[in-house]
Amino acid sequence: MTLNYKIIVHIMGLLLLCNGGFMGLSAGISAIYKDGATLEIAMAALVTLAAGAMAMLSTKGHKKEVKRKEGYLIVTFGWIVMSISGVLPYLFTDSIPSFTNAFFETVSGYTTTGATILNDIEILPEGVLFWRSLTHWIGGMGIIVLAIAILPILGIGGMQLFSAESPGPSADKLHPRITDTAKRLWYIYVGYTVAETILLQLAGMSFFDAINHSLATLSTGGFSTKNASLAYWNNDPLIQYIVILFMFLAGSNFVLSYFAFKGKIQKMLKDEEFKFYTGFVVFFTLIAAVTVYLKAEVPVSDYHPMVLGEAESAFRHTLFQIISVITTTGFVTADFTSWTPFLTVFFFGLMFLGGCAGSTAGGIKVMRHLLIIKNGLLEFKRTLHVNAIIPVRYNNKMVPEKIVYNIIAFLVLYMLLFIIGALVLSFLGLDFISAIGGAATSLGNVGPGLGSLNPLANFDSLPALGKWWTAFLMLAGRLELFTVLIILTPYFWKRI
Repeated sequence: MTLNYKIIVHIMGLLLLCNGGFMGLSAGISAIYKDGATLEIAMAALVTLAAGAMAMLSTKGHKKEVKRKEGYLIVTFGWIVMSISGVLPYLFTDSIPSFTNAFFETVSGYTTTGATILNDIEILPEGVLFWRSLTHWIGGMGIIVLAIAILPILGIGGMQLFSAESPGPSADKLHPRITDTAKRLWYIYVGYTVAETILLQLAGMSFFDAINHSLATLSTGGFSTKNASLAYWNNDPLIQYIVILFMFLAGSNFVLSYFAFKGKIQKMLKDEEFKFYTGFVVFFTLIAAVTVYLKAEVPVSDYHPMVLGEAESAFRHTLFQIISVITTTGFVTADFTSWTPFLTVFFFGLMFLGGCAGSTAGGIKVMRHLLIIKNGLLEFKRTLHVNAIIPVRYNNKMVPEKIVYNIIAFLVLYMLLFIIGALVLSFLGLDFISAIGGAATSLGNVGPGLGSLNPLANFDSLPALGKWWTAFLMLAGRLELFTVLIILTPYFWKRI
């Protein structure tokens, strides 16, 4: 089978046009705030738009068919092309003069990881800060899902792209047509973003801070406009509770949000993954809050002010950090690695959990954990009843064996890549704690790590090769491994 390279280049052009449009929006913000970077951001937008237009015009005669192989290439190279073009506002404004650092920051943005190399975020021009947050928002629901909503205009079907962008165990569709599915998800995504922005403003944030943090929250990204992240508002519990609410929503399946808005609340409440996701948040928060309140090595009053009392502060900050790590948002209100050794290991484990399938969260996902645990428990029954057919069930439906095998393969690959990732980082000079924390947070798209990459530090201390390696881990994790790793196999490139 010959690859249709023209359609690949054509869609790369479409993505560049979208990217250039968002850069133009950032230039507009820059002009409004008169931050002195308007011309440079506008030039970045023009260069990106020109590249996109050239790619689309040069492939006008392409065959309008996307098969599975092209789908994987479009998704993977789409993210790479977007990331390469996304460095331009940083480079043109001299906000991040190093290409390696700019590429790391951009990949961290699009993959919604939220790890940064910036030592002083607050000195950046508003237009650059807005662009930085926009990379989160674009990547949150998926660049390719955005393109799916536009592809019918070009006469191109998007099913292959959707399966490559969403390779998880669940592919719930709201509507028989994949394009309408993408549109409905985007309506919810935009609606939540607007709602959070309004609420944060009412709670006391400036409009600029509110819109940036909303873009980062709904994408489960974690870039902030402040060096202290959400700890900047430790005197404003309401702001932090609003962010907690929307982090929770962003980490849940957006399909369930759609059903809830349609009045089908029971469908959401009966969903097994949502129940376990909610249960995990409650259970883990109670464990962490009690531990912080009773045994924290650093007293609660030392690392943040107690606006509503010590118990409330312990609860709020542990709830915030639990949801932030589980949903892989990565916002910070306190350094959880300074609480107790137990909680450091506890939060390290949470980096492997992830949010719900169909959310903007990274990580392994709750559904995969749930199904692998169910399958493991059923192995005891199968051992006793060797001739019995005992399928795994989810939401009272039988899960095909193919899905179970896929999840097992995913978990093996995930842990293998985590181990390799940590080995590479340790080879580059990181200590054991920093290496495993850096690999886990990059692969899970979490943001803060451990050791020298703790929540109050950043990734600027990594050597250049370490930044490129963690950028690869971020991309592989965001696209759920198979989409990226499959194109690295010789089998993928064989003609069939």
